[in-house]
Amino acid sequence: MIGKVAGRIDYIAEDHVLIDVKGIGYLVYCSERTLRSLPRAGEAVALYTDLLVREDNLQLFGFTSLVEKEWYRLLLTVQGVGAKASLAMLSALGPDGVSRAIALGDWGAVKAAKGIGPKTAQRVVMELKDKAPAIMALGAGPAPDIGQGDDVLEDIAPVSAPVAQVGGAAQSEALSALSNLGYAPSEAASAIAQAQENGGGEDTAALIRQALRLLAPKG
Repeated sequence: MIGKVAGRIDYIAEDHVLIDVKGIGYLVYCSERTLRSLPRAGEAVALYTDLLVREDNLQLFGFTSLVEKEWYRLLLTVQGVGAKASLAMLSALGPDGVSRAIALGDWGAVKAAKGIGPKTAQRVVMELKDKAPAIMALGAGPAPDIGQGDDVLEDIAPVSAPVAQVGGAAQSEALSALSNLGYAPSEAASAIAQAQENGGGEDTAALIRQALRLLAPKG
């Protein structure tokens, strides 16, 4: 299994990037968001990867964060969702957007992805709602290390890898805090997603306060 690729970008195409690692070119398929975040051709890059094995083909998919990679893998578990559909959802919403949409049960947001119909969108939300908290708890996660001088990449000047979103850390900490207070993971995830939709921001304390207001008994 190839878990990470680090090298220089040869070129960026519509749905993939070619990364040169010591003279070997790795063709890596990515979401549109990931492709837009990459540096220019000739610069160093590192991506987490997942290898899809088929009878007649091997395809490598790349991600700028572990959260994006885990959502890609989890979306594939839903009937009718293949690699193309999974990337389409990540392209349209991003990993944080997928987290919020599924936690809130917002299948309409999922349906906005290219090629995703209403039945598939509803199935994604229904099947993954209880699994969303585990991925949300990962937070932003570290960006893959370019690793100057390691066995994968030699003699390449250090270049910043794509920066993970700051809000993911607050999301993860807030989810942990609410779980410690006794709220069910799916209930806590839904409240946090709603708080973020309402502009809860990236501050953990503010996010927890807003989520607790949403969880408070009504009336």
